[in-house]
Amino acid sequence: MQSITKNKTQRFHKVLKILFLSILAFNFSCSNESIMEELEENILVKQLIIYGGNITNGGSAQLTVGVLPNNANNKAVTWSVLETSIAQVSETGLLTAISNGEVIVKVVAKDGSGVSAEKKIIIYGIAGPPVLAESITINGSNIIDGNPLQLSVTILPNETDNKAVIWSVSDESIATINDEGLLTPKENGKITVSASATDGSGTKGELEINISGIAPVYQTILEAENMLLWQRNNGGWAKEPYNDFSGYKRIQTAGEIATAHNTKDNTDTTIDNNHTVGELRVLLNSYKTTNNPNYLEAVNKALDYLFEAQYENGGWPQYYPDKSGYRHQITFNDNAMVNVMNLMWDISKGKNNTNLLDNAYIDKATTAFDKGIDVILKTQNIVKGIKTAWCAQYDEVTLLAETARSYELASNSGSESVGIVRTLMVVENPSSEIIQAVKDAVKWFEDVRLFDIATKNTGNDVVVVSSPGNIIWARFYDLETNLPFFCGRDGVKKSTLAEIEQERRTGYSWYGNWPKNLIASEYTSWKNKNGL
Repeated sequence: MQSITKNKTQRFHKVLKILFLSILAFNFSCSNESIMEELEENILVKQLIIYGGNITNGGSAQLTVGVLPNNANNKAVTWSVLETSIAQVSETGLLTAISNGEVIVKVVAKDGSGVSAEKKIIIYGIAGPPVLAESITINGSNIIDGNPLQLSVTILPNETDNKAVIWSVSDESIATINDEGLLTPKENGKITVSASATDGSGTKGELEINISGIAPVYQTILEAENMLLWQRNNGGWAKEPYNDFSGYKRIQTAGEIATAHNTKDNTDTTIDNNHTVGELRVLLNSYKTTNNPNYLEAVNKALDYLFEAQYENGGWPQYYPDKSGYRHQITFNDNAMVNVMNLMWDISKGKNNTNLLDNAYIDKATTAFDKGIDVILKTQNIVKGIKTAWCAQYDEVTLLAETARSYELASNSGSESVGIVRTLMVVENPSSEIIQAVKDAVKWFEDVRLFDIATKNTGNDVVVVSSPGNIIWARFYDLETNLPFFCGRDGVKKSTLAEIEQERRTGYSWYGNWPKNLIASEYTSWKNKNGL
């Protein structure tokens, strides 16, 4: 019987032990969850305690603050006193006596909890009333080298008890100043520095300082920087190595940079394929975006180059100053001169970012444009007594149509003449001569249309095929017959495209619809605008 009772007791104790361990594990788990939650949340201040005693010698006392709980996330506080005529407290809790008496020092938690604490401090030991600051003079000078400047103050009377000051500046975007009076410039300009007494007197000193010598830092654009790199010293650009402009958009290799620097004095500068004008417009747009003066300086150099390159009769050569071969000819080919004329027109009207240029360029551009119009009118070709269109290039002295490359013979151009007419059409209040020139050119475009044919690229050749209803124009028309012609590198006129070598058939634009929009709508709008 006694053995049975003993076994029951042992089983009961075992059950209690298991139950106790289960409860303990449950509590530990809950405790861990609570700890994790507390770690994840923002722990706010719950209590502040000010430590520090009375001031007995009329001097200062460093107060400190205890923050509970210890793991509060933000323990920063703001110090203040309610009786500023008796004492003042700094941001770090340094309490400075001004007169005998009692002050209430207060701290407030900065974590948004709203918790604060106060403590009464008794001040004695000051023999008489404090000597307050009556004047503050800031000692310093203008900054001319862009470097920091240490300022100091002279406070009167000399017996002033509290000579601490608070420094400030009128515009921190120009300069900043620290608690010790070190002025650090950021931009060129003018600021007012202030030094305010902390003794409750309200006394303040001021000094105006001019800041200069800081080199401004401007934003750069890769494409524009590369154009600066490749600009020749005379202000223009060459066609190579970036005839299609794509090379300007990437970082240049060490070899390319070396080549650009070594060719700065070359005279292969040109207006062909939109060069010089094209780079100028990109740089002008980049200047508008960044205000980088290097871009505007390059634009001005390019403009001066274009003004210098213009012939007295108003034409522009394809290249300048290199006048070898056909480079000296007045060149409409690929809209070379038309591109320059459009730029001059924009400058004269302040369009397309040219309003950013110096106003002195307006009169220059207006004169250059007007002279260009004069030479355009003088070079309109006459065929069988009737004014027609224009050749791609002219002799700059005789103003007669000329041959450029061996396959670019003197002719009427179905392509370049379109850009010339559009240039004439931008003139406001056009003269009767301009009006007649436009009318004659449009009449010529209509007369030399080619019907029911088109060109087809077969992959390795270009051929003319039948295309009912289609209208196109030839690139070149004979100056005596007004008939289209084609020419290979042998310089001999052919009546059909098939007669010239394959290399030229596939390597040049012999047909196109260049005048289509001009005669379909632009000409009508121009007439309506001018009441014609």
